[in-house]
Amino acid sequence: MSDRLFIFDTTLRDGEQVPGCQLNTVEKIQVAKALETLGVDVIEAGFPVSSPGDFNSVIEISKAVTWPTICALTRAVQKDIEVAAESLQYAKRKRIHTGIGTSDFHIKHKFNSNREEIIERAVAAVKYARRFVDDIEFYAEDAGRTDNEYLARVIEAVIKAGATVVNIPDTTGYCLPDEYGAKIKYLTDHVSNIDKAIISTHCHNDLGMATANTMSGILNGARQAEVTINGIGERAGNTALEEITMILKSHHEIKIGTNINTQKIYPVSRMVSSLMNMPVQPNKAVVGRNAFAHSSGIHQDGVLKNMETYEIIDPRDVGIDDNSIVLTARSGRAALKHRFSVLGVELSQDKLDEIYGQFLKLADRKKDINDDDILVLAGANRSQNRRIKIEYLQVTSGVGVRSVASLGLNVAGEKFEAVASGNGPVDAAIKALKKIIDRHMTLKEFTIQAISKGSDDMGKVHMQVEYNDQMYYGFGANTDIIAASVEAYIDCINKFVK
Repeated sequence: MSDRLFIFDTTLRDGEQVPGCQLNTVEKIQVAKALETLGVDVIEAGFPVSSPGDFNSVIEISKAVTWPTICALTRAVQKDIEVAAESLQYAKRKRIHTGIGTSDFHIKHKFNSNREEIIERAVAAVKYARRFVDDIEFYAEDAGRTDNEYLARVIEAVIKAGATVVNIPDTTGYCLPDEYGAKIKYLTDHVSNIDKAIISTHCHNDLGMATANTMSGILNGARQAEVTINGIGERAGNTALEEITMILKSHHEIKIGTNINTQKIYPVSRMVSSLMNMPVQPNKAVVGRNAFAHSSGIHQDGVLKNMETYEIIDPRDVGIDDNSIVLTARSGRAALKHRFSVLGVELSQDKLDEIYGQFLKLADRKKDINDDDILVLAGANRSQNRRIKIEYLQVTSGVGVRSVASLGLNVAGEKFEAVASGNGPVDAAIKALKKIIDRHMTLKEFTIQAISKGSDDMGKVHMQVEYNDQMYYGFGANTDIIAASVEAYIDCINKFVK
């Protein structure tokens, strides 16, 4: 049995069917190229007969991507297959993915048919698709609820007709892991020509078992996994690419590898989240904001001594720079000392003990403790050694008028001024800043933290700026959110301007 698992990514087909997540062709090409860089083997680019937009996207993705197989979905309908074949005309490696429902629920209520007729339609679809391409994948929709004996008959018939991959979808996310694994095992044991095709998993997450079911299928003989970035997909979503990949990477005893460059996982996750307007939940495995964050004092102490005490994945393996030691009222002295060390502040044990008491009082009052908070506790003036400082900032804005910002900066003792207009006060202020600091910078992330109390509370801004292919993070805090935004941008710049 092969020790290689093929990764079939359906972010651009099943994932894009999520309401509100539709992409235009340019965005789909951007995702497809990222998937190619990530190392996926097959990209399911769309359902061409469904719309002119989907048809055109498959064509353009086929032109843009070099080595992955490009796959187009169809029903077991000749017109679907013809349109799919036409959409794949520019693909270097092409696959038609055709199929039909095989469960009694689908046979009776969807097709008003019978088992024998469904087998005939399945075979006819595969044979027709073989007229156009050599690589045919057949899906037995709702295989999760299909009787195993009948499913084996269907699979044997479509492989005989020319299917090279057989997809066993748990379409409704109903199966238990043992049940799904046993289904794959049944097929390997009872389909006489199963050695002539690759078995594929396609699991949905309706009951939260998509990843577990997929792994059970792999352990029982499946050698293709159909997945999406961040686990997006219809209803509760699909199996997440990042979860399957990192399970196999972490469990060395399984000895099944993929072609995925795991260090690209996090950047691709963020791209898909941004383009599809689908935020990743903070506690999402592998790519969630809290996946490598530690707030418990015991956990923090253990991670600082040896990462493997509480982490089974090195965050750098998925493209994250480091784990995150989150300072809260549960944090211990070790975490506080570590954070000071990262900020370049060395403290004696007596001073640390003194500050730790003040830190706990502050942590009881605030949800999040940031670098500025603890530097103030240590008596450090963060702006003291900055090369760039704000001298003044004045902004005019309102309804029906264009916002204008006037900014004065002190750059290493030299005074500079600039005026700029923009689409809102923050935009105007940032544009004025860019006039003075003439560097090619790209704002990648801009986050304003919620104000928890009164209108005079501190507004907190976090920014991520790209410069010379490097990411720089900045923070600003001010009762004026515009000033906080400029401070955050300057904080980024101070980290790369010497």
